[in-house]
Amino acid sequence: MIEQDHPAPQYQDGLHKKAFGKEFKWGVSTAAYQIEGAHEADGKGPSIWDDFTNTKKKVLQGLHANHTCDFYNRFPDDLDLMRSMHIPNFRFSLSWPRILPGGTGSVNQKGLDYYDRLIDNCLSRGIEPWVTLYHWDLPAALERQGGWTNRDVVQWFSEYVQLCASRYGDRVNHWMVLNEPMAFVGAGYFLGIHAPGRRNINAFLAATHHATLCQAEGGRILKQLLPQAEIGTTFSCSHIEPYRNLERDQKAARRVDALLNRLFLEPSLGLGYPFKDIPYLNRIEKFFEPGDENRMAFDFDFIGLQNYTRELVKYSFFTPFLQAKLVPAARRGVPLTVMGWEVYPEAIYHMLHRFNAYTGIKKIIITENGAAFPDTVKDGQVNDPDRVEYLQRYLRQVLRARQEGVKVEGYFVWSFSDNFEWAEGYHPRFGLVYVDFETQERIVKSSGHWFSQFLAQG
Repeated sequence: MIEQDHPAPQYQDGLHKKAFGKEFKWGVSTAAYQIEGAHEADGKGPSIWDDFTNTKKKVLQGLHANHTCDFYNRFPDDLDLMRSMHIPNFRFSLSWPRILPGGTGSVNQKGLDYYDRLIDNCLSRGIEPWVTLYHWDLPAALERQGGWTNRDVVQWFSEYVQLCASRYGDRVNHWMVLNEPMAFVGAGYFLGIHAPGRRNINAFLAATHHATLCQAEGGRILKQLLPQAEIGTTFSCSHIEPYRNLERDQKAARRVDALLNRLFLEPSLGLGYPFKDIPYLNRIEKFFEPGDENRMAFDFDFIGLQNYTRELVKYSFFTPFLQAKLVPAARRGVPLTVMGWEVYPEAIYHMLHRFNAYTGIKKIIITENGAAFPDTVKDGQVNDPDRVEYLQRYLRQVLRARQEGVKVEGYFVWSFSDNFEWAEGYHPRFGLVYVDFETQERIVKSSGHWFSQFLAQG
């Protein structure tokens, strides 16, 4: 519950909700694997992250999300808390293996029923559900058949999308197909630091192409079944700058930008892969079938932009494929979050303008932005002034871009509550709400109070 005597955090001068306009969308974001827990409950099948954490034990200290925030059982109370914080929109993901335990075929009725209850509970509280279809928890049964490297994933994913749209489309008006494909493909199939933990350039290229096809095909299925719904997809992005004013650093920065920011965005817009900036990507064509150039594109109603920081890039002869490497923020003497990411509010301003420059993008929703800082409980409260300042400074840059004509029409904080942060376990806390993972107690942080009062304006 919200402590009634919690001091009201101060607004930054000039930052007011009404400046963004009445139609601007405000909300918070989460993901199923990171908050639900109940990893074997009610017929749910294992995901690649269940295997990665429980069987392969690839996360620091053997941590896993078997229980995490126990949102599966506690969601009515969490939604009550969300409503009390004046949060009108809630972005969450559906767990593919909770609905289709084997990834395809037999449907888990209890999984379908769970999301019925979640959606209905949102709506009964006046909270609009924004649903992400895939937020990294591929059914483990499909990974055993190759996962994203198997072209059959397009058919598997299509079956899953059709089922979800048919079941929930009467109540869900906002859909996102994929969450950050560059992250789950790059970290999962090339770097090996995320599930399924593979490290192979051909696996990365195959997974990239198949995820691109699924991104567009998922959009087409949703639009066909739900013509009145708003259909989007989300992309991670970092503002990229050269480390030095040298031509080779500038070229290296363009290559990194093409990989991190454009690899999935431009195919969705009908522009194809950025072969010109990364010639090595031409090898992806061996995974093409006739007609794929057209299958990669879909006219999304909105694009979800997810930005946290910027990266500085320098030329590196010994780095394969890219000949470029990031210069860690920790070496540059700049303000950092717990993730080691630079606090650089102008990054979101620059990325909004970059996305806005594409004629094929109709509108932009910031579907994730937030920060992890050291949070401690003292006298029953969590005071996190760094996060309050972070949100205020980034929002000022969003407003700046909006006032300059950028088609940004919403902002979702990552995240509503502390949760399981993938390979980093439970150490980074991004939430507006503190979670004691032993007792499951919730404490609204001062950033949560600030955001609540900001949303209550007007």
